[in-house]
Amino acid sequence: MPRKIGLGKGLEALLDNNDDLEYTTIDIQDSPAVTESKPVIITKKTERDFVQLPVEKLVSNPGQPRKNFDETELQELSESIKTFGIIQPIIAADNGDGVYIIIAGERRTRAAKLAGLNTVPVIVRDYTDQKRLEVSLIENIQRTDLNPIEEAAAYKNLMDFSGFSQDELAARVGKNRSTVANALRLLKLPVEIQKSIEEGKVSSGHARALLSVTGAAEREKLFRKILADNISVREAEKRASLSPSTAKSIKKVKQQPPEIENMAEKFIQKLGTKVVIEGGLNKGRILIDYYSMEDLERLSEIFGA
Repeated sequence: MPRKIGLGKGLEALLDNNDDLEYTTIDIQDSPAVTESKPVIITKKTERDFVQLPVEKLVSNPGQPRKNFDETELQELSESIKTFGIIQPIIAADNGDGVYIIIAGERRTRAAKLAGLNTVPVIVRDYTDQKRLEVSLIENIQRTDLNPIEEAAAYKNLMDFSGFSQDELAARVGKNRSTVANALRLLKLPVEIQKSIEEGKVSSGHARALLSVTGAAEREKLFRKILADNISVREAEKRASLSPSTAKSIKKVKQQPPEIENMAEKFIQKLGTKVVIEGGLNKGRILIDYYSMEDLERLSEIFGA
């Protein structure tokens, strides 16, 4: 039976109706060591067929949001391609000089090279630079292939390139505005901290704690503590709230019941900012930090104000 290759709702929205294709794999070879140019024959029921292009003719998109590719994952995908071929064609744009810029499928292309394929199935599209960036961004986001810094940088690049507001960008990529705003805040951190986030040494939750520390020296100290002792996000938040540069407006909180601490953690995860609950199980108040008018508007949207 024909198998519809899903690109995801957000990605399909950027492609014209004729890109809603149906593919049928009709000749998968049994050998795991496929090195022929066509390890799998794919047909589709539309007026515009894909083409088999030499893999060396495909070049990376300069606007590709994803910069880091896990070698182990690439090797695993390569082994799968050796066995089953490429089921979903790459999407590329004709650069006019004999090469094709990859719009969607950078990872598949790299794995195909590792698998020794000479050609790969490609759907050729004529996209503007903005559309190329949009499609590449959305494909990676939908597959959760981007680390937090790559995602934030992609949002910023698209906003700078297209002039989108955060609201427009959020609608375009199918995300909540608060998600986009939280991601963009990461780019305010020093380069070394951003690099640690990219490498997975520091989580987004830890990054939000670091963002709440206004003093550079204190932020650096907390960053080193996170790396050295692998402290939890909650502990990082506590240390951030007690740093001299931020504690002026926040009273030191006495040891609280676990229920209150757990609830504070939920607020932090939901709101993407520092939250302190003062009080006990029966009475108290919640202190929520914001760092700009834009941040305040983001919080207002979350609360539906």
